[in-house]
Amino acid sequence: MAKVLTKKEEDFSQWYQDLVINADLAEYSPIKGCMIIKPYGYSLWEKIQQTLDKMFKETGHSNAYFPLFIPKSFFEKEAKHVEGFAKECAIVTHYRLKTDEINKKLLIDNDAKLEEELIIRPTSETIIWNTYRNWIKSYRDLPILINQWANVVRWEMRTRLFLRTTEFLWQEGHTAHATREEALEEAIKMLNIYAEFAEKYLAIPVVKGVKTPSERFAGADETFTIEALMQDGKALQAGTSHFLGQNFAKAFDVKFLNKKGELEYVWATSWGVSTRLIGALILTHSDNNGLVLPPAIAPINIVIIPIYKSDDQKTKVLEKCNEIYLELKNLGYSIKFDDRDNYTPGWKFNQYELQGIPIRLAFGPTDLVNNTIEVTRRDTLQKETISLSELLPKIKILLQDIQNNIFNKAKKFKEENTFIVNDFEEFKKKIENGGFFLAHWDGTPETEEILKNETKATIRCIPLETKEEEGFCMISKKKSKKRVLIARAY
Repeated sequence: MAKVLTKKEEDFSQWYQDLVINADLAEYSPIKGCMIIKPYGYSLWEKIQQTLDKMFKETGHSNAYFPLFIPKSFFEKEAKHVEGFAKECAIVTHYRLKTDEINKKLLIDNDAKLEEELIIRPTSETIIWNTYRNWIKSYRDLPILINQWANVVRWEMRTRLFLRTTEFLWQEGHTAHATREEALEEAIKMLNIYAEFAEKYLAIPVVKGVKTPSERFAGADETFTIEALMQDGKALQAGTSHFLGQNFAKAFDVKFLNKKGELEYVWATSWGVSTRLIGALILTHSDNNGLVLPPAIAPINIVIIPIYKSDDQKTKVLEKCNEIYLELKNLGYSIKFDDRDNYTPGWKFNQYELQGIPIRLAFGPTDLVNNTIEVTRRDTLQKETISLSELLPKIKILLQDIQNNIFNKAKKFKEENTFIVNDFEEFKKKIENGGFFLAHWDGTPETEEILKNETKATIRCIPLETKEEEGFCMISKKKSKKRVLIARAY
């Protein structure tokens, strides 16, 4: 039975949900707001994780792990941080249950109340900087370049698979430095790594920028971001890197002896991306037939599907398919040979199209006679029959072409849906159709609030690559020197 998706033109939100579930990426869990990531979805996260982890290690970072539970008092030490996360925290208050002997129900044991409540981490700055206080004594101990792969909990009222869930998987980098310049350089370096990863591997074009003060990470001096445009015209924050200044060092009294023998506070950064990137992949590239995955990040690049009718055909076709499979596998390609006979070739075609496998190879009795094979590319659904002798060089070229085509299509969409606006009334009309908008802003929180309240759009960032340009804020008409990026967002 073919799995049917809602057309994205009819109901984009339902199309997204249908796709996540029918492509076997994830499903809702019994716990409201949480998700179960299924094997295929998790294999996609593993590919993201492995690729990023390599990039982190190439720039000198090491992995570590810190506790899931954070004492409430740690959060209270950094005022902006606790204010930013207070409404999202899940709290552990007791450490034991007991059985009600009469009703045979489990109850909280009130005699097992914790002396201090524990927060299930929404992020790890506090527990890590409490630890760094013991690790850092001298400039010789710096820099510390640590990354953690973990889960976090942020209590959400409205959730959507991968995009916004109560519990999600992510990585969070936490670094300590001797100077402001070094820490700021680190924050921008990690932003550039995220941008490179998004464009080179995920094939998602992004805008690099700095957040406005009201949109900064709680406890940061500056928050840098990469913003991507989804097919429905909404923005998605795909990664952030924070320059924390000395805020957490002061909160946790982390000082070091500098080269002059003077005590000073350490400088800090933190940065992270999450399973939200899987949502970004879907929303940027996929179509009404299912996922469209860039080869550089697809868990499986090639699937081989045998076609036969008789047992005699089956033996010969499977034997040849296995030869092709082993040859491609030995060359390092991620490849699957689906020789199951309890599913029809048609069902398999539909399933792998739905799951976004970049290249599908079909081989049957006619191909056996003619020494040919059918090759179908997922991004355009174009198919062709080629000689088996052409297959190996064809695969290499085709995978790169698919990667380039997916990126160029997304880039073209972003460019065609990025608009310059100067008039607020004009903007109000155009924002209904979505897109990125570049407009002058006077830099005040008052106009930013008007923008949010009257249009439901936000300033996504102040683009780093936008040149200074004399102009006037489209809301207040006050002078402005730079345009900001505005959009409605996930």
